[in-house]
Amino acid sequence: MRAENFNVRHPLFRRLWVRVAICLCVAGWTLAEFTAGTPVFGLIAGLSGVYLFHQFFWVFDPKDYEPKDTDA
Repeated sequence: MRAENFNVRHPLFRRLWVRVAICLCVAGWTLAEFTAGTPVFGLIAGLSGVYLFHQFFWVFDPKDYEPKDTDA
């Protein structure tokens, strides 16, 4: 897998509603996994949600989400 697949600093995530929606979806997924009786996948989803919350709200800096100039 390439590192770009895990880029949470993409300009798409600059809008607040997108970040909230993603965190809520992951929280719902976590709840669904634990409800289904699969605690390992629930833990993976939950830790992913904690990471996303940390990146999207705790250490958020709008300057990190500016489109990068790719002209080289």
